[in-house]
Amino acid sequence: MLPTENGPTGLTPAEVDRIIHEPARLTLMALLFVIQSADFTFLMAQTGLSWGNLSSHMSKLEAAGYIEVEKEFVERRPRTMLKLTTAGQEAFRSYRTMIKGVLDQLPD
Repeated sequence: MLPTENGPTGLTPAEVDRIIHEPARLTLMALLFVIQSADFTFLMAQTGLSWGNLSSHMSKLEAAGYIEVEKEFVERRPRTMLKLTTAGQEAFRSYRTMIKGVLDQLPD
C-alpha cells in the first residue's frame, strides 16, 4: 500500500492537521497532553523556544481552540497557564492515530 492512499483513519497524509503538525506546536501539544497544564516559563524551558516564538505558537493553538490560556497573578507576579481544551485533546488523539496509520502503511 502506498503512503498516499487512504489509511485506516480514512485520511491521506495531505489531510494531516497542519496546526498540530508544525514541530514546535506538536511539541507543545504533546507536553500538554501528558502533563495536562503548565505555565509559560516551564514550557519555554522544556521546548527551548524563545518568549516570542512560544507566544506565537500559543496564539495559533488558542485560535484553533486547542488550548486554553489563563492569566493570573501569583504573589503580584503575572503567570500564564496553558492547558489543552477538550477539542485539543481530541485533535491530538486524532492526529496521533492518523500519523500512526500513515507510518504503518510504509514498507519495512
